[in-house]
Amino acid sequence: MSEIIGEMITLMIMAFALGMDAFSVGLGMGMIPIRLKQILKIGITIGCFHVLMPMLGMVAGRFLSKQFGEVAALLGGGLLLLLGVQMILSSFKKEEESRFTPVGLGLLLFALGVSIDSFSVGLTLGIYGAKTVLVLVCFGLGACILTWLGLLLGRKVQGWLGTYSEALGGGILLAFGIKLLLL
Repeated sequence: MSEIIGEMITLMIMAFALGMDAFSVGLGMGMIPIRLKQILKIGITIGCFHVLMPMLGMVAGRFLSKQFGEVAALLGGGLLLLLGVQMILSSFKKEEESRFTPVGLGLLLFALGVSIDSFSVGLTLGIYGAKTVLVLVCFGLGACILTWLGLLLGRKVQGWLGTYSEALGGGILLAFGIKLLLL
């Protein structure tokens, strides 16, 4: 029982780390006029993509694990390290985000953009044999809630938190990558 609780806590922390990307982008996007109904749709769409992408990654990860065993486990830890470093570095870039209201294809591309890193994490979790339903629920709910928080806070705050939240998420993934490599 304590093993399941430990895995659940680990997955919730990872979901938080992955959702920080959506949170930080949501902060910036929340500063443009978006109706609450659109905020609801954006959060649900991003949550769905944070279920779909890790699910695809987990399927691929389980396949790799069966085919390559130990080497796949090292690749998974290394992938989390790279993803964490990439998130930290990208948080310091001074790029001006394009300001648009995500609807239709724009919303799908936006959701794909902020959830693509969850594919890599899903790949790693698939290699390590994490519980699929637990991963998908944690990642989907985490991303949905953090997106809503980012969009709603963006309506109230100027973008001072966005950079730091993405760096925090990258640091968490970096730490998990190190942990997996040292096991």
